[in-house]
Amino acid sequence: MQTPLQITFRNIERSEALEGRIRDRVGRLERLHPDIIGCRVVVETPYRSPGAGKVPVGLSVEVEVPGRTMVSKSSEEPRETKDGTGRVVTTVFDAIERQLEDARRIRRKDVKEHEAEMEAGRIVRLFPEERYGFVEVSGGTNLFFSETVLQGLDFEALDSGTMVAVTRASGEGPMGPQASSVRRMGESIRMPSG
Repeated sequence: MQTPLQITFRNIERSEALEGRIRDRVGRLERLHPDIIGCRVVVETPYRSPGAGKVPVGLSVEVEVPGRTMVSKSSEEPRETKDGTGRVVTTVFDAIERQLEDARRIRRKDVKEHEAEMEAGRIVRLFPEERYGFVEVSGGTNLFFSETVLQGLDFEALDSGTMVAVTRASGEGPMGPQASSVRRMGESIRMPSG
């Protein structure tokens, strides 16, 4: 890691056993994913029921890799382990490992985009000051896109009428239907009919 591991205990007594378990799991992450830039871990008591005997343990792990930050959180009542925190550590770090592995597969292109999900579109409106625009796809639907979903394109290079390949987002945003990616027109893209 480029920056040292940060472990913070909030509203809970520091535990050498727990800190050791966290350091072991972070070491494993570093071996499996050497591109990790930094890791921050917060151990806390997220809530406490009045009169409750066992104090819940919350764990939040934030891992920074080139181009993105991944977060995993969990909290639960202590279990019947030596320090009662083994399960929450396992849950959170297993989730971070899955996120890192998914990101690695996408970077290596092991996860292929389905060509059927891509379609041709034409940029119909641009708002350069706000860094967003709209792409018309088949059926006359306009999809909102922002600069953050452009892949291999500079916002400044776009003009109304530019043909692009678009992947629709699964849900709608505040501006209506939206694109999850906009890239240069490829040869394996369906052309709009109509």
